[in-house]
Amino acid sequence: MPKSLAYFKGKVVPISDANINIMTHALHYGTAIFEGIRGNWNESEQKLYVFKLKEHYQRLLQGCKIMMMDIPYSVDDLCEITINLLKETKHKQDVYIRPIAYKSEELVANLKLHEIEDDFNLIVIPFGAYLDTEGTIRCTTSSWRRMEDTNVPPRIKVSGNYVNSILAKTEAVLAGFDEAILLNGNGVVSEGSGENLFLVINNELHTPELSDNILTGITRDSIKTIAQNDLKIPVIERRINRSEIYLADEMFLTGTAAHVTAVGELDNRTIGSGSIGPVTKQIQKIYSKAIRGQDPKYLNWCTACEY
Repeated sequence: MPKSLAYFKGKVVPISDANINIMTHALHYGTAIFEGIRGNWNESEQKLYVFKLKEHYQRLLQGCKIMMMDIPYSVDDLCEITINLLKETKHKQDVYIRPIAYKSEELVANLKLHEIEDDFNLIVIPFGAYLDTEGTIRCTTSSWRRMEDTNVPPRIKVSGNYVNSILAKTEAVLAGFDEAILLNGNGVVSEGSGENLFLVINNELHTPELSDNILTGITRDSIKTIAQNDLKIPVIERRINRSEIYLADEMFLTGTAAHVTAVGELDNRTIGSGSIGPVTKQIQKIYSKAIRGQDPKYLNWCTACEY
């Protein structure tokens, strides 16, 4: 049977014991950097394949640098801690791995990052589909704008940033849609509430550029590689206007949680045929095999964990 465990304050404990104090700085101010990492169960091999583990921790440490956190672990240390925890939990299903570095000092009314102590925790939970669909999803353009880099850096996963995403996602779902698409302060397309965005136009892949306040997505980078290497189609990073989406041949969203999710509609306008398009379908198939260690070309993207 799998165990519910956490890496908490330097040791593995039951997840029920991994609790923080009401005075914790990160709770009051959102001063935390987190990552979402997928572990994908390969039933035939009886192994868990963790996708882009090193890259996720590289991004976490980049976030720590911006937020003036100094956790006593290297990328290799964090990978080892994660694999050891997975071996103790023994989940034989897809899991979500959530590391978090945070301002752990029990201190309020202090807004000076350099004066506040840091810590690192890690949990692993079973995790299935993030967006509950096997076909396409319906999206709406959010009335909320994606935050600007001059306000809070959107390229890293600062926990406080996600109020922006939560407001947009909640608005979309309450309006009867599956997901929100956010524009940035200039009114051009940025990303979904928790996903990067791609359009297929004339057999080219188009995606917003980093300067449009997107997260530097790890799945996004993987999809660019698959498109260029496997499908031999160009990937163009550029500014995208909202109305361009309505006229695209295909649209899909990418992310650790969402994988590759086809979008059939934006703002009650059908995109392409409204079904999963041929390019999206091919990318989904290749990506699905890659994350479970089933594609030799991309085996280096995965860290195998065998119990």
